[in-house]
Amino acid sequence: MGNCLRSLFNDPSTPSSIANNDPATSGTSKINYSNTTIDFSATSGSTACKSQFSEAVSHDEGNEATNNQNGQILESPNLKEFTFSDLKSTTKNFKSDTLLGEGGFGKVYKGWIDERTYAPSKSGSGMVVAIKKLNPESMQGFQEWQSEVNFLGRLSHPNLVKLLGYCWEDKELLLVYEFMQKGSLENHLFRKNPNIEPLSWDIRLKIAIGAARGLTFLHTSDKKVIYRDFKASNILLDGNYNAKISDFGLAKLGPSGGESHVTTRVMGTYGYAAPEYIATGHLYVKSDVYGFGVVLLEMLSGQRALDTKRPAGQQNLIEWLKPLLSQKKKLKNTVMDARIEGQYSSKAMLQAAQLTLKCLEADPKNRPSMKEVVEVLEQIEAMKEKPKATKSTFGPSLSKPHRRGEQPNLHRFPFHSRSQAPKNEQETSKNNKNK
Repeated sequence: MGNCLRSLFNDPSTPSSIANNDPATSGTSKINYSNTTIDFSATSGSTACKSQFSEAVSHDEGNEATNNQNGQILESPNLKEFTFSDLKSTTKNFKSDTLLGEGGFGKVYKGWIDERTYAPSKSGSGMVVAIKKLNPESMQGFQEWQSEVNFLGRLSHPNLVKLLGYCWEDKELLLVYEFMQKGSLENHLFRKNPNIEPLSWDIRLKIAIGAARGLTFLHTSDKKVIYRDFKASNILLDGNYNAKISDFGLAKLGPSGGESHVTTRVMGTYGYAAPEYIATGHLYVKSDVYGFGVVLLEMLSGQRALDTKRPAGQQNLIEWLKPLLSQKKKLKNTVMDARIEGQYSSKAMLQAAQLTLKCLEADPKNRPSMKEVVEVLEQIEAMKEKPKATKSTFGPSLSKPHRRGEQPNLHRFPFHSRSQAPKNEQETSKNNKNK
């Protein structure tokens, strides 16, 4: 005990030694790709008593909270320090029937606390919370726990999961979050549960927009934050399917001083990490955009990024389906999730596929910014109203005539101005023939 909150914030980014990957970490959801990595010490000797993120934000003029994109970077963490006894009480001594899930960090439990005081309360009374308990044997887990407090303790946005508090007593490290009723996007897309309805096109689009707004906030804040582990299991959903990004264990400050990237040891989840990051350790802000593209393809197809149960040649989703995104017939028949057939217009499908392709560009310079991604997704969302209007007039089975009611300018991409003219010329030519 006796650990003040600021004492958590020794800079975890200072390399203390070079070490080979620890084989004990294999099998977790985080994978080190390189054989030799920089080992970030969790017990840095820094006397600054602040995190990398805390240090950077404190240099802001006036040292005030920074507002951006409906979000806020707080001057200092606004977190409650829970006692281990409190968290044992609210989870019934971490009883198995309160277990929500388990990952590389540790186990997550469901608990109840008083909405005003955050004191433990009886089950069914007060506010539901999710309590993440670190596996005490995981050194990597300590670093991720520290990073969560560093980042989520300071970042506030509607599309980021809210961290309410923490506990650090002896070897016990825990984090307390708002509870997300619908669980993860991963569960809804891939888990075959008869009690869970397949996500509709509209809901998938809503989730994509929410998650994109969360990343946009991180990327456009004064102190750019690279999330580094964007994947379906880290997108949580509230009762209304509002998406919130969770798990900031691998988050890192972006480049500064005119630099294009930061260099760091390669960590993340195989199948989602950007190719330039895997190959060189160079982490760009747009490395997150690649991960978003992978998740977008998962949402369009209903297929996992990696699945060894699929036939050879189809196990890696990007290698399998990316070449088909530009082929209209194969896009509809092979790529798109059959469970949402008939819920979207042809134009919306094509634009979503085109956006996915741009996010998955091999060169990060050619990928759109997340701000541009949000703009395009909102354009696609606006399209969904056209089929609905037509459906109410002509009946539920007519989907093809929707094309007539859609406006050509909705197909415009902010980063595709060069290809727009020929498309408009084709539409004009087609209209002339119809006359």
